[in-house]
Amino acid sequence: MKFRTFFAASLAAIAVSASAQTHLEGAEYYKADQLDNAKELLLRNLNNAGTDKAIANYYLGLIAIDENKLDEAQKYFEAGVQANPNYGYNYIGLGGLALKRGDKKAAEDQFKKGESLIKKDAGAEIAIARAYYDADPVLYAKEIEKKVAKARKINLQAPEIYIFEGDQEKDKKNWGGAAGKYEMAKNYNANATEAYVKYANLYTQVNPQFAVTMLKELLSVNPTSALGQRELANAYYNKKDFADAAREYGVYVKNPNHFKQDEDRYALLLFSSQDFDNGYKYASQLLSENPGNFTARRFQFMNAANLPNMADQLVPMAEELLAARNANPQANKFAPIDYVLIAEEFTKAKRAEEAIAVLNEAIKEMPDNANFNKQLAMAYLESNNMAGASDAYEGYLAKLENPDFNDYSQQATFSFYAGVENKQNNPAKAEEYFNKAYAYATKMEAALPGNYKPYKIYGDIAMQRAASDDEAKTVAFPQYSEAAVLIEKSENPSRYARDAKTIYNYLGNYYLDQKDVAKAKENFNKYLQYDPDNESYRKFVEGLK
Repeated sequence: MKFRTFFAASLAAIAVSASAQTHLEGAEYYKADQLDNAKELLLRNLNNAGTDKAIANYYLGLIAIDENKLDEAQKYFEAGVQANPNYGYNYIGLGGLALKRGDKKAAEDQFKKGESLIKKDAGAEIAIARAYYDADPVLYAKEIEKKVAKARKINLQAPEIYIFEGDQEKDKKNWGGAAGKYEMAKNYNANATEAYVKYANLYTQVNPQFAVTMLKELLSVNPTSALGQRELANAYYNKKDFADAAREYGVYVKNPNHFKQDEDRYALLLFSSQDFDNGYKYASQLLSENPGNFTARRFQFMNAANLPNMADQLVPMAEELLAARNANPQANKFAPIDYVLIAEEFTKAKRAEEAIAVLNEAIKEMPDNANFNKQLAMAYLESNNMAGASDAYEGYLAKLENPDFNDYSQQATFSFYAGVENKQNNPAKAEEYFNKAYAYATKMEAALPGNYKPYKIYGDIAMQRAASDDEAKTVAFPQYSEAAVLIEKSENPSRYARDAKTIYNYLGNYYLDQKDVAKAKENFNKYLQYDPDNESYRKFVEGLK
């Protein structure tokens, strides 16, 4: 259990405006167990007007104890004493530090000194109880019990008592018991921010709507709480309600006590909720404030890629983003979407070689991402490199658990045209691709029996392998005939019009060569069923005798 204390009465005595940045904000985060955030705010605001340095140093000392930086903790507590020797909590802090060092006698002396300066304060007694609890809850069980009892005697309704007891129940994984204690704390003191946050955090994963309700209640009491605003936004995020999360983050990032890293989360949420226009504007604002903000540059481009009016600016933005990443690849990391969008823009701009380079880098960085291989195949297709497309798509298929008919069909097509591409200059290579195309066509046949497409591919390959033009006119006849039958048996033959025309034209010419004009006209007329407006073709058929 981490070392904690609460002293709302002392904090309330500090008169500051709602928008001032003082020790109050850091204390709020500390009491909600967010120590890193508390430390950042306390150090950020340490020298601001309105900050009570005795209080700020006390919290910094507690955080240092939690970090096991005992010498640093001592410096903070001593600085707190120097800032205000009458502020008793720093002596309690020194007492907790003594317990950590194993000196119970010195600890008790410091506790007494603190108590002498903070008379009849339940929060001070709980602070001492927490110091014992943090040091050893078993060894100091009696001391803890005694201090809690004294706190009850001073003020039975002090929220610090119930928050401490709630934390103890949480440590025992008694979530219901913890929730009951936190509820008592907020009911006794509506300004006990940490009670709402701890209560909500018990439910944020299992019942995120309850967490949202609790945090809205907190903000109804303390609407300027940066902690409350941030937690509410995160509760919506846990609900996967990205639009509401983005809205609440939009409120939170305007709070002077927001964290810079949360600006990135807000940018992500605007994109995730598909608020691309505001996402673009916000990322652009961050970039104007800091041109070196790599995350802002990423989100500016990602949002712009979804805005039609930004189309003519996407390639320069892609270039800038890629240059920023390449300038410091260790610090500036891409997510998959960055590679994909940049490659898409280069491909659209007919800069396929650059798209290919980006995607090869993506595959190197994230070898398990199959989508990179698929997009790489399309980039090779754009550059009319069918062998490259086939090889890239082979990598895509290798990463799929269960490729389907369409996957096999795509690869059979790529491989077939890779064979055609290499047929003249590298016949051996061409034969490798034809073999691959045939193998994937057989997989298509097994994946979706009764589909015409595998037979069409078998026929295409047979024609390419033909030793002469005359042989090509007859060699595909069996496969094309079967493909034609299967097209006609399909529920919607017209969807296959393009292939149907190729097949029936081939079959018509086959019968024409065989001097079977009737069969030829039958197949040519079937062609016309798929291309009824082709008058020149119709006249050709009508002229056959």
